[in-house]
Amino acid sequence: MKLYVNRNQILTAPTYQQGWEKAQAEYERQQKKLRKPVNTSGSFIKNFKTKAMVLLCLLGCPIMVFSQNLSQTIRGKVIDRESQTPLIGASISITNLNPVKGSITDAEGNFKLEKVPVGRHTLKINYIGYEEQTIPELLLGSGKELVLTVGLTESIRQMDEVVITAQPDKGKPLNDMATLSARSISVEETKRYAASVNDPARAAMSYAGVATTDDGGNEIVVRGNSPKGILWRLEGIEVPNPNHFGEEGASGGGISILSVNMIDNSDFFTGAFPAEYGNALSGIFDMKLRSGNNEKREHALQVGLLGVDFATEGPIKKNYKGSYLANYRYSTLGILSKIGVNIGGDAIPEFQDFSFKVLLPSTKAGIFTLWGIGGYSTQAQEAVRDASEWKEKEDRFDDIFKSGMGATGLSHVYFVNSKAYLETVLSLSGNFTKYRYDSIGTDYNVNTIYQESFKNYAGRASVLYNHKINNQHTVRVGAIYSNLNFNLFSEGRNEDHNNQIERFVDNKGGTGLWQGYGQWKYRISEKVTLNTGLHYMRLALNGNSALEPRLGIRWNFAPNQALGAAFGTHSRNESMAVYFVQQPIGNGQYSQSNKDLELTKARHYVLSYDRLLREDLRFKVETYYQQLYNLAISPDSNNTLAALNSRNGLMPDSLVSNGTGRNYGVEMSLEKFFTNNYYFLVTSSLYNSKYTAADGIERNTRFNGQHILNALGGKEFKVGKNSGNLIGLNVRLLWAGGNRYTPLNIEQSRLQGKAVYYEKQSFASQAPDYFRTDIRVSYRKNRPKASYILSLDIQNATNRLNFYNQYYDEDTQSLKISTQTGLIPVLNYRIEF
Repeated sequence: MKLYVNRNQILTAPTYQQGWEKAQAEYERQQKKLRKPVNTSGSFIKNFKTKAMVLLCLLGCPIMVFSQNLSQTIRGKVIDRESQTPLIGASISITNLNPVKGSITDAEGNFKLEKVPVGRHTLKINYIGYEEQTIPELLLGSGKELVLTVGLTESIRQMDEVVITAQPDKGKPLNDMATLSARSISVEETKRYAASVNDPARAAMSYAGVATTDDGGNEIVVRGNSPKGILWRLEGIEVPNPNHFGEEGASGGGISILSVNMIDNSDFFTGAFPAEYGNALSGIFDMKLRSGNNEKREHALQVGLLGVDFATEGPIKKNYKGSYLANYRYSTLGILSKIGVNIGGDAIPEFQDFSFKVLLPSTKAGIFTLWGIGGYSTQAQEAVRDASEWKEKEDRFDDIFKSGMGATGLSHVYFVNSKAYLETVLSLSGNFTKYRYDSIGTDYNVNTIYQESFKNYAGRASVLYNHKINNQHTVRVGAIYSNLNFNLFSEGRNEDHNNQIERFVDNKGGTGLWQGYGQWKYRISEKVTLNTGLHYMRLALNGNSALEPRLGIRWNFAPNQALGAAFGTHSRNESMAVYFVQQPIGNGQYSQSNKDLELTKARHYVLSYDRLLREDLRFKVETYYQQLYNLAISPDSNNTLAALNSRNGLMPDSLVSNGTGRNYGVEMSLEKFFTNNYYFLVTSSLYNSKYTAADGIERNTRFNGQHILNALGGKEFKVGKNSGNLIGLNVRLLWAGGNRYTPLNIEQSRLQGKAVYYEKQSFASQAPDYFRTDIRVSYRKNRPKASYILSLDIQNATNRLNFYNQYYDEDTQSLKISTQTGLIPVLNYRIEF
């Protein structure tokens, strides 16, 4: 994996109204010379033996020891899925044991199953008047207890009738108001999938409708939309982009700040979102942090290529249900470089992050939770201050990038009665990016070519009230206020104005974003469920607002088949850097014409068919149509620029909200759940993504790859005495259409001595198809008080060098192609104790 940042900012500033593609290519041209990827296939493989030896020396792992009869505890809580209240007297049984082992929930809905043999187990949960739920193939290791929270759905039938058995809940979203285009991401999937590298965003890349064609980051394209249309939520409230090396306005980065030690099962949405979600256009990650073990202290240590991290959890005090959980990580390459082992090239990517969750339940006042995440990352390539060592032109430049984010919050859940609860969240968050690109003279004086400093801070408050009226009707209402503060600065040299330094953004201030919603779930019958609601959003900066209706319906017309339909209007504000960008109007004066931009909006229409072919095999197809409007575009009919083609939030052009677009396609998935020690998932998507700029011509968007095919699967082999250890083999194959780009006019580029594009052919060219094969091999060894897991992810196993970008090389006066990384082995060793 490349860990340098795919920064789409400029190094030589563009003339206003010339179009962003010109600056993009100039940036790529210079970055091709200046940046040396951390993990190019040649240098990485060359040093892999050194890496492996260093890691294994640090580990000293007791892998080769004999197995014993080992056991562990499974415990948790059973609750009503909609009211979140505990269910007393629910029965839990482990069906794959002989004899069957079982338990009953107590007055708080808790259950405990002790001395359960390690390995895979299937749980069945029953409660009178509720739909039975089966959770297959749970992995139980000797190093950590398995703690679950299980939500059951109340049956509409009368209690004296036969209770129906629900279909398997594999992939069913945790949010009970979700109808279509949503699924849960389990922690085990995140760990298991090849190339996911314990990152939920990378795990989501295997789902239908999701594309990525960048080896170096985890930004994803959902149904042809820009990655910056993603909304990140954590513990029920919006947070800044939680990724290392993230850019201003971007939704991804090199690696997630959220460690797999902290993440609980979470939801991922690809369209037609429920009414409680706002300020999102393309997709939503609704992440949860798991609670720490409140009965036993447990720890986890992991050492690998990406980082060294340590997690600890346990009860706050004896006989109290509260718990703590914390995780800290520091990049491995950063550690090795500090001790003099330089195996990452000239620009070592360094990062560190910390996250925590403290659960504080009370007897009468409800449940309080204090949580937080934060991360800092940097990558610097600085010129040696000795001109005699400058061999090439790029040796005379400094290229320094820094970024960071943090969010902390206090959540409170108060159960009004057995049917209703009130959830309140208060949070503070912030993020920043800093970038400098300087040339160094022979006198070692620094000449700035481009620099930026973006800082964003937000205070947010969210209130949600949920009331389950009866087994057919549930209502949810809420409000969110975000106090947005910013300090933005960006300047650079303009080659068309005698290389004068021009200021693009220089503003600080604040504004507010108001959101309110109401939604209603109506279970019309056992077979038909309706979800409907309204969402309202208003940006105080310019008074622009949106009233967004949402509707979803699902009909189980046969025992194992269902049809669904959903509609939703959605909107999103631009980044503050776009609103406050400056345009020169002469005499040193500037205007800020973008402050009145409308909220970008989209209408989503979705139809679905879902069939359970057998108990562990599901086929699903969804088709969708999205109407985009109020798109930010250039007002110049000779300029095809549109904000939806940008990956980040920096665009130094005058914009108006007159653009339109549309995305449409069909998605199919065939999923075999993890049973009998193997699984597979095959997803395919055919789609189109178009936009219309000021000239009225419909064009492809940058992200119109048109087709995606994902195939992944894996198998576990039980080994050792009593088959207590596991060997896992997982494979992922990806074939996708390449991203679009604007072709270069090579003749004009040579005449003018700089990159010149066919402006009227924006995104008319398409990169070659993107192919990638990933393999993951793991070995789990269970010991009496610990589990040891050794894993190797071989990313891009065929060493294919996929197309990254084209650029004009001024030195050779020719068009050049830059490629992405080749084969990357990622070795990890983990201890749970």
